[in-house]
Amino acid sequence: MPEFAKKNSNNYYNYYSSYSSTSYYRNAYREASNQRTNNTVSFRRNVNEKKVKRNHLIHKVVSTVLILLIGIFVLPKAFSQYVQPILKGGAMYPSIKADYQQMRFPTANYLANDWYLGVRSLQGAEAKKPLMANITEGQEIESLKNQLIGLGAAYPSIHPAVYVWSYDDGSYVDINADEIFATASIIKLPVLVQLFRAIERNDLTIYDEMALTEYYRTEGSGSLQFKAEGSKYSIDDLARIMITESDNSATNMLVSKLGSMTNINSGIREWGLKKTQIHTWLPDLGGTNKTTAREMATILYNIDSPGFLSTSSRERIFDYMGHVHNNRLIQAGLGTGATFLHKTGDIGTMLGDAGIVFTPNNKKYIVVILANRPHNSPLGKEYIVRASEIIYNTLAG
Repeated sequence: MPEFAKKNSNNYYNYYSSYSSTSYYRNAYREASNQRTNNTVSFRRNVNEKKVKRNHLIHKVVSTVLILLIGIFVLPKAFSQYVQPILKGGAMYPSIKADYQQMRFPTANYLANDWYLGVRSLQGAEAKKPLMANITEGQEIESLKNQLIGLGAAYPSIHPAVYVWSYDDGSYVDINADEIFATASIIKLPVLVQLFRAIERNDLTIYDEMALTEYYRTEGSGSLQFKAEGSKYSIDDLARIMITESDNSATNMLVSKLGSMTNINSGIREWGLKKTQIHTWLPDLGGTNKTTAREMATILYNIDSPGFLSTSSRERIFDYMGHVHNNRLIQAGLGTGATFLHKTGDIGTMLGDAGIVFTPNNKKYIVVILANRPHNSPLGKEYIVRASEIIYNTLAG
């Protein structure tokens, strides 16, 4: 080999060897550095985990001690100082006492239909054996219903409920019959029924007397409001005046004689009616006394049924209902010679009439019409009269 090549070859070998050795040490140093770094990180991680565990344990201990201290010292003191005086009345609030009945039944003071051992409550209707029989319905009279719907369209400001039921075949018409309406003076019908059921139980007689006092005297319909204080009336007189004149004072006297509005509501629930209720003495201008067209028809149906009231009670009730002074609603739409046993109601925003029609050709049907209207709007009366004409012309033929 030439001298030049041999010389360069040795230089290359020396250079390569020198480079490889340097690279080896460099890699070794890097690996050692990485190892030290990993060891440092691992060491720090272990230290941190130990600190977290230790701190977590300390937090648990501190939290447990605080909760125990609050439970042992703070809560009992707070209960005895603030809660207990409110519940029982004590040195801090001696005039404050808890009414647990009011807590359980917060509406009982103004919404109740039962009274037992001095406690008011709201009871549901008797579902097992209701005292009143339900009306057995046949086919709905579509032609009559369509006519009444068309009539309603001509009176957009009137919102009616109509229920009609024929004794001939059970055919009927239902327009909003289950919707709850204010009863106005129609509530006097269930009061009358409850009165005669009380008479049949011998709780009182139609010959018992009551004196008119300022406590019972009230405005609105009827003549008793103008009578002298202390005037005495028999139960028979009061019942007759309540229905024929729609007398509010007579109604309030009879409600009181029956025990209370609560007793009447309790009776209504025993009949099986769920929506009819009395909450306010007459006149109920706010419309808090409620019913539906169907439930009022059910009351009429049972008044006329031999199994619900005695014959003497039915005869006396029908005598009252056959002499109602207001003949300007359903009766005004009946044909010549028809007889109507009924009760009307009017509180300005609701006008209604409910009764049993007897036609000259021995047809018989129940009709209830309730009409919500703008206050004292004459359109309410006009609607009821026209609806009555349509019903009569369909069923009396």
